[in-house]
Amino acid sequence: MITIFPFVPKPYAQKISAWFIRLLIFTPIKVHGTPDPDVQMYLINHQSELDIGIMETITPKNLAWVAKKELFKVPFFSLVLRLPKDIALERESKTALVKLIKDCKDRLDHGRVITIFPEGTRTETGKMKPFKPGAKMVADKFALKVQPVVFIATAWHFSNKRKDFHPGTIHAIYLDSFIADKSDPDWLKNLQIKMQKAYDDELANHPRYR
Repeated sequence: MITIFPFVPKPYAQKISAWFIRLLIFTPIKVHGTPDPDVQMYLINHQSELDIGIMETITPKNLAWVAKKELFKVPFFSLVLRLPKDIALERESKTALVKLIKDCKDRLDHGRVITIFPEGTRTETGKMKPFKPGAKMVADKFALKVQPVVFIATAWHFSNKRKDFHPGTIHAIYLDSFIADKSDPDWLKNLQIKMQKAYDDELANHPRYR
């Protein structure tokens, strides 16, 4: 992505790189549900290093990823985040939330879709961790149209932690979009329950993951 970024229109450097990786490791994606053409924020469960590449290849949208600040300091990899102007988040910092909101507003003004793993980290168990409040704060602030996306067992297909790889079709589910409503204090918690149910229901259709 780094080598072609200066030479192709946005966001094609990210898309081309993601497609290259998918083709290299033989991972077809079966998409369920309908992407919302007016989406402003994606919330996605996170299991595997593959997840970013999967999302980049199943939507034509110009995604603005929110990632922990530490990743922006990793040699070489930091360029993958800095070049497309993804958003750094200093976790557990109240002052950083002000910057997060400012950065998200800038990316939204440029027509990008804020994309967040609300768990804040990967989990390979299939049980989603509690969602962090940052996503709700941003969505509520700007009354964003949010679309949840559920990836099924991506850690089974690829886990760098376990040094494990299984080729095969990965399932991605677009759930119904909604407008964030700050008057509902529980919408993020309820969304986690909804996403977990969608995950569990789809997982039941695939015995290989059991």
